[in-house]
Amino acid sequence: MTTTIALILLALGLAIIAGLGAYAFTLWREVRRREALREDELRRAHQNCLDNLEMVASALLQEQVEVTEGAWRCKVLLEILDPRLIERPDFQAFGEVYARTSHLHTHSARKALTPRERMREDRERLSVEDELRQPVLEAAQAVLAFRRGWPGSLH
Repeated sequence: MTTTIALILLALGLAIIAGLGAYAFTLWREVRRREALREDELRRAHQNCLDNLEMVASALLQEQVEVTEGAWRCKVLLEILDPRLIERPDFQAFGEVYARTSHLHTHSARKALTPRERMREDRERLSVEDELRQPVLEAAQAVLAFRRGWPGSLH
């Protein structure tokens, strides 16, 4: 092999390596951009959940929403933030209300019930609300404290 051919092959190899390096760098930048977008989306989702959680907890404390509905909404929002949050002693009242009322009919299924069945479900729901009202209101207070301490209060 002559020196000229060797130099041509060397230059070709270096060009290929440079092209692959540039492509790898482009891919690396794209991964970083997507990670930043995902983190920003997660941050905005958490912020949205926290804002909604604060509104629902405040509505519970001001008795603008029924205990069952507020507890369900708080439970769902806490689980969106972190599924383990509902296991915290401060927030367990939300899960308790959900566990004891999740079998009750809502929306169109409730409308399909007879008046007697609706009355029976209403009595059951009101019984749970009367029994767990204070723990749910305390949990709502804990939610507001959790919100003030975010993100340090997460773990």
